[in-house]
Amino acid sequence: MNAQHIHSSVLETPKRKMTLTLRSSASFISLKDTRSLKTPGDFSGTVCFAHIKPSCRLQAKNSTQEAQLAHDEILMTEGRESEKWGLVHAISGPHSSNDSRVPVFVMLPLDTITIGGSLNKPRAMNASLMALRSAGVEGVMVDAWWGLVEKDGPLKYNWEGYAELVRMVQKHGLKLQVVMSFHQCGGNVGDSCSIPLPPWVLEEISKNPDLVYTDRSGRRNPEYISLGCDSLPLLRGRTPIQVYSDYMRSFRKRFKDYLGEVIMEIQAGMGPCGELRYPAYPESNGTWRFPGIGEFQCYDKYMRASLEASAEAIGKKDWGRGGPHDSGQYNLFPEETGFFRRDGTWNTEYGKFFLEWYSGKLLEHGEKILEAAEGIFQGTGAKISGKVAGIHWHYRTRSHAAELTAGYYNTRHHDGYLPIARMFSKHGVVFNFTCMEMRDGEQPEHANCSPQGLVRQVKMATRTAGIELAGENALERYDAGAYTQVLATSRSESGNGLTAFTYLRMNKKLFEGDNWRQLVEFVKSMSEGGRNGKLSECDSRGTNLYIGFIKDKSVQKTKEAALA
Repeated sequence: MNAQHIHSSVLETPKRKMTLTLRSSASFISLKDTRSLKTPGDFSGTVCFAHIKPSCRLQAKNSTQEAQLAHDEILMTEGRESEKWGLVHAISGPHSSNDSRVPVFVMLPLDTITIGGSLNKPRAMNASLMALRSAGVEGVMVDAWWGLVEKDGPLKYNWEGYAELVRMVQKHGLKLQVVMSFHQCGGNVGDSCSIPLPPWVLEEISKNPDLVYTDRSGRRNPEYISLGCDSLPLLRGRTPIQVYSDYMRSFRKRFKDYLGEVIMEIQAGMGPCGELRYPAYPESNGTWRFPGIGEFQCYDKYMRASLEASAEAIGKKDWGRGGPHDSGQYNLFPEETGFFRRDGTWNTEYGKFFLEWYSGKLLEHGEKILEAAEGIFQGTGAKISGKVAGIHWHYRTRSHAAELTAGYYNTRHHDGYLPIARMFSKHGVVFNFTCMEMRDGEQPEHANCSPQGLVRQVKMATRTAGIELAGENALERYDAGAYTQVLATSRSESGNGLTAFTYLRMNKKLFEGDNWRQLVEFVKSMSEGGRNGKLSECDSRGTNLYIGFIKDKSVQKTKEAALA
């Protein structure tokens, strides 16, 4: 078997043997036929993965003391009835039972639900969830795409694919975080598929292009409805906020029996990528490239009307005729613009007025959605969270240009994250933040990045506001260095510690030998409150892995769990 496979050794007893093979050649685990296997009554053996030295093996031990989780099974069938087998992971030494434990979730693929609304590759997903549970993962996160669920028309919801996923997650004893994804999929970092907004919404946009965010040159962005029309009944007689509320209400009704039991968190989408921000740095068609400053997105007629009214209200009518004329273009650097340079317009009376208005509109938008979510999900037992983008480039400059164009009024003299944290606090919302895996030293010098400084600031803001902080990695990472940084960030020595971490993302690479071992070690360390500051070269402590079979007499064949 080549290096791209995760292959277990054969588990043998004097009379019987069992093979568990995980192959990683695509996003999901698929099931393939193998010869009929009989259940060993007692066995002990070794499970190891490709790339892992013998000293790094995970020891599989038979123990009557280890509890087998009822839901931690995967159904392997061919023929009349089924043979069920469970894979239960038990960490050497107990999980930390105190508040320092940080549960780890894993994001599911973006195309977990098909365009037709069904669960994509259900048998493969079943096996993938089994594997994640075996690693000690708390649960998974999935996007509930507006463009899939309400695709067939206003108020016509199709939750069937998600219902199948929820049942499957429950069967494996996992928890679920669900993102109310009111944005399109496609055009941003890591987007591997295309899921536009619902067709009937796109039809309205084609008739009224000002429904979406617009930059100074008139470029329209179809990722998300402009917050400028939040309270206007422009979507077949409903306002965008009403549409989002109806959607969340439909979700609550459909999944009321699972909320607080299986579905533990609802993340309310509030902008592009589900984040509370403007689409200031769109990657589609090469519009923006890292580390460009981005552009203000306030040129649809509804945003312009709001700016004009705000300027007139303070007797400065000229300030309401559009955004800053000297703020440059997407791929410039701060010092190449009049607005963002060291002593630029951002720090003048006009600049402060504009940035207060621009960031204030974003805060109002977030509050409307979170207020609706609070009213809908209050009392269900599910937490509500909101996501804020980790815009770390140009953080070490005075103006923090890239943050400003995205709607975060964060400069050398003004804290842009404390107002967001306080608004979240009003509604009991968890503050979810990205770039937890990044280190300053890994970034290009010319970009003036400081992801570590940014994370420290957010940790302090959330602690001051008295709210929970959860984290994600911004980019796909599988190395020990990234995991070690998350472990350090998860602790509370400086500001808030993390209450949860969601790993981006489940795909074929995650299940490859070294990558899988790193994940297992990381999950263990997070369960111990991040105390294992450095991931070891191998699992020298001998992780206990219990593999058991529940045998049905009529079963003739089983299937091999393979990453396909």
